[in-house]
Amino acid sequence: MALSQLEREVITDSMLKIQSIQSSLNHIDGAKVAAIDDIRSCLRTANNSFRAALRSPREKKPVKH
Repeated sequence: MALSQLEREVITDSMLKIQSIQSSLNHIDGAKVAAIDDIRSCLRTANNSFRAALRSPREKKPVKH
């Protein structure tokens, strides 16, 4: 089933937040955060999942006559 425009906007917003977190982690000493590699992997997976969802076909709008 295709995503609605609102769903696409919510996913895009979430994806941008994840990308911001990923960028923020680049400024943190990984030795000071437990399991930082697992966190990075999780964020990568979430980002990739959202990207895949956005590649799905758009919901068709009804044609008005």
